[in-house]
Amino acid sequence: MNNEKDIKELMQEIGKDAQKASSILSLASSEQKNNALLGAAAAVRIAKDEILIANNKDMEIAKGRGLTGAMLDRLLLDDDRIEAIAKSIEDIVALKDPIGDVLETVERPNGLKISRVRVPLGVIGVIFESRPNVAADAGVLCLKSGNASILRCGSESAHSSRAIHSCLKEGLKSANLPETAIQLIPTQDRSAVGELLGLAEYVDIIVPRGGKGLIERVQNDSRVPVMAHLDGICHIYIDGEADLEKSVAITLNAKMRRTGICGSAETLLIDQKVIDSHLLPVLSELQQNGCEIRGDKTVMENFEKTVEASEEDWLTEYLDAIISVKIVDGVQGAINHIAKYGSQHTDSIITENASTAEKFLNEVDSAIVIHNASTQYADGGEFGMGAEIGISTGKMHARGPVGLQQLTSYKYQVRGNGQTRP
Repeated sequence: MNNEKDIKELMQEIGKDAQKASSILSLASSEQKNNALLGAAAAVRIAKDEILIANNKDMEIAKGRGLTGAMLDRLLLDDDRIEAIAKSIEDIVALKDPIGDVLETVERPNGLKISRVRVPLGVIGVIFESRPNVAADAGVLCLKSGNASILRCGSESAHSSRAIHSCLKEGLKSANLPETAIQLIPTQDRSAVGELLGLAEYVDIIVPRGGKGLIERVQNDSRVPVMAHLDGICHIYIDGEADLEKSVAITLNAKMRRTGICGSAETLLIDQKVIDSHLLPVLSELQQNGCEIRGDKTVMENFEKTVEASEEDWLTEYLDAIISVKIVDGVQGAINHIAKYGSQHTDSIITENASTAEKFLNEVDSAIVIHNASTQYADGGEFGMGAEIGISTGKMHARGPVGLQQLTSYKYQVRGNGQTRP
């Protein structure tokens, strides 16, 4: 398949099939959807060796392309991560099916009974790059919420994603649901993405998961509504009344647990009141664990091995073992910095002062705001959602981790008894 006409016809067919499948899924019972998910989880475990072989191919190609360590970590699958994929699918089975939930019911004076009821969005296009587990997370979340999905993986994860997708199809087949309910675009031709973004007739929403370049392209080019975040410039603020032990542990975890995920802290803000007590222990721990420190003038004066930070550093999502550090004047200074440089993703305050914490939680305009815990909790699984299809920093429809409920809309069901409007 190497010409524009073939790609266009392929994507039109995929869109039509997804729309047909979504009509079936919207009426499928919770039991039928859960059976499909249980079948998929079982298939993942059975196919573990095949998935590992596929992932090894992807890793070899990625290393040959010179991908960073953080990107390679995103791509890597091992026994534990494959088991985590299967377990995550089972976790979603255990969650309540949101479809059909009655969100609100009112009875009007004229006797009309009006109910607001959860319904699926319809067809969801998911474009992702190097993390093959997204194929499973996206496919099963869409399925459980009654949506058909069209998945487009990056070339980095093509072999791994195909192996995982085969397991999802096995689950659908075992539950007598259409295999086209979860489709993986079978070509890496870049024009397929452009065609997907133009399938407004069949696709109801696009969710991109990947680097800034991908998300910018999707947001600029899509004729379909987009649910996404552009940057994950997450902040940790160590307040003047922060516990030192918590400050060291939380900051280290927020930056270094996994540097390549969107919830990794990229900027550390420190109240000038605790320069003498907190700066050296926190930065020393980061540096001893392999993190490069880029700081402002005050940080450079107080921590010997600091690299001078530029204006660009405050706007950079490193996704690597690098953190920018700035001294600020109290919580208001931190709030002001985040307002100027943040990406409205996830920001955390470390403090023992409850009123200061409340000020931060109320005034920082981000999708996720945290008190005395790591930014790496910015994850649907950690929020009890089983998994997530992504993080949304927009303010329309969904914000924060996008799980089952966020993949639904609603409709109004109006029941009358012969009423006519005067």
